[in-house]
Amino acid sequence: MATWTRAQVAALVDHTLLKPEATVADVRQLALEATELGVYAVCVSPSMLGALGSLDGVKTATVVGFPSGKHDSTIKAAEAMLAVESGADEVDMVIDVGAAVSGDIAAVALDIAAVRAGAPSAVLKVIVESAALLQLAGERTLKDVCLAAADAGADFVKTSTGFHPAGGACERAVRIMAETVPALGVKASGGIRTAADALLLLEAGATRLGLSGTRAVLQGFVHENPR
Repeated sequence: MATWTRAQVAALVDHTLLKPEATVADVRQLALEATELGVYAVCVSPSMLGALGSLDGVKTATVVGFPSGKHDSTIKAAEAMLAVESGADEVDMVIDVGAAVSGDIAAVALDIAAVRAGAPSAVLKVIVESAALLQLAGERTLKDVCLAAADAGADFVKTSTGFHPAGGACERAVRIMAETVPALGVKASGGIRTAADALLLLEAGATRLGLSGTRAVLQGFVHENPR
């Protein structure tokens, strides 16, 4: 098992605030914390991108079709385009989970491709709601959705929005995703509240973590590798 330092883990974190009740003041505080904690990126709602201000050395991410994924592909593509124009470096889009559950993987692929075309310069992460797919359709469907994301030009597959009642990230889903599309990054998000949670997912193959309680998670890691 690898030994992870606090700095190493922080460098893989999307410091996230997607609560509907988040205020401009909350987002500005998030930006200050991001710099202090040394995270990779902040992730906020599209309407809050302008509240972030200048972020020194921290990437900016936002969400598209969030949290249901039940938006027309043209709307998702336009939302992604506007987000990039508003300063987003990365876009986390939600698939139509119902299409995946019903076996219409072609529709899922077209949806992802539309967002890819709308924001060709952005890092594209595809939120697959892995807990829901495993519960409602099984492992094969999760794999097929990940393969569709890769074929459509995604850079990452992402476990969860954190809003679906089926749950967030789990070790099994992350491992399946990492093994299915090894050329893509895997972002684990949803329900990661402790260092032990984060470590389990990193060891399973996660290359990015979406955290809303970043400080608490990082406190469980040492500052430096032991000599």
